[in-house]
Amino acid sequence: MNIAKRPKHVSQLQALAAVGQCQLMGLWDQFFTPLRQPIAQILLTRSDIADRTRYLNAQNTFNELLDMGVIPIVNENDTLAVSEIKFGDNDTLSAITAGMVHADMLFLMTDVDCLYDSNPRTNPDAQPIEVVEDIAQIVADVSQSGSALGTGGMSTKIVAARLATSAGVTTVITRASNPGNILRIVRHVEASQSPASLVTQENAEDLDHRNGPLVRTASAINLDAKAPVPLHTRFLPSPHPIRDRSFWILHGLKPHGTIYIDAGAHKALVGKAGLLPAGVVDVEGNFAQQEAVRLCVVERKRHPGEDGKCWEGAPVEVGRALVNYAAPEIARIKGHQSSDIESLLGYADSEYVCQREYITFLERVSRPVTPMRELVAGHVGIGDYEMGASAAAGGVQDPRED
Repeated sequence: MNIAKRPKHVSQLQALAAVGQCQLMGLWDQFFTPLRQPIAQILLTRSDIADRTRYLNAQNTFNELLDMGVIPIVNENDTLAVSEIKFGDNDTLSAITAGMVHADMLFLMTDVDCLYDSNPRTNPDAQPIEVVEDIAQIVADVSQSGSALGTGGMSTKIVAARLATSAGVTTVITRASNPGNILRIVRHVEASQSPASLVTQENAEDLDHRNGPLVRTASAINLDAKAPVPLHTRFLPSPHPIRDRSFWILHGLKPHGTIYIDAGAHKALVGKAGLLPAGVVDVEGNFAQQEAVRLCVVERKRHPGEDGKCWEGAPVEVGRALVNYAAPEIARIKGHQSSDIESLLGYADSEYVCQREYITFLERVSRPVTPMRELVAGHVGIGDYEMGASAAAGGVQDPRED
């Protein structure tokens, strides 16, 4: 294109992205043609995922292509996307796609072999972590130096792994420089999932004869670098995966605000009831009807403080929901009975602030800080990354959708 340096204007970048898409698909076609493997291109923006109809259309297109034996090449539509509707990184996009198609495995390729329990550059005793059983509990060194293949650092891959595993997708982080390792890892995973090779407390001691020295912690299985498979980190899928509409509400929609509820309302939601105004303690943000919000449990004060705050303690995020009323309306009806809605607002579209079918719980309740080191502000929670999966915490019941 005879352009000396990267343009600064968005329109120029988008025009170059349009040119680049043709070049990229040409390379993919070159690669797959000798294999007689048909391919297709799907370009997505976040607005495609946020709109329920377009989300389902994309999901149906994926399913039809896969049924026809066609491999879809998925990328963000950089020719149209602006910052407000961008995924932000390909790791998130890949995790969303994996959840949409109910994939068996997701590979996040990077410039390192795997996660370690400490920085191997400074600690010669750092142990590679092969299997992560509880992603929220693992303590790993996740440097923010970025990847040689793009702008996404290891932290975005951790967030993507949380998202994908919550949808039941086994997720693997491994080095991209040798893509042939993918098949070896897949075979290793399949072998490890066979009944004869399942890891139990009773047979864990025998693994050193096959895979090298093993160290089990509460959250991960550490295998020595001499293992007969390429180094990698495998994140086990949730035993209770989030599917379809629940997955869309949790990971396809950007929350525009927060509704704070009391423990009684949370208990009612666990019991499959909708969210009534009486259970709402406070509201934050500027959102419209039918937009997504966070649901956080707080302790209600008997009497509001001098600052007008009517709750205390640290809020615990328990889920996401689509609202029947806008933020100013919820602020007026909070704490009241449903029978008061019409007199307070002049109308009553619904007795519920949120219908139960549009409320989805996090797989685990998020906590303010995870133990992962070298992440931005030490946080890798669903509130910190717009499409990230939740971190675990105790103290609140772990509700599940059917």
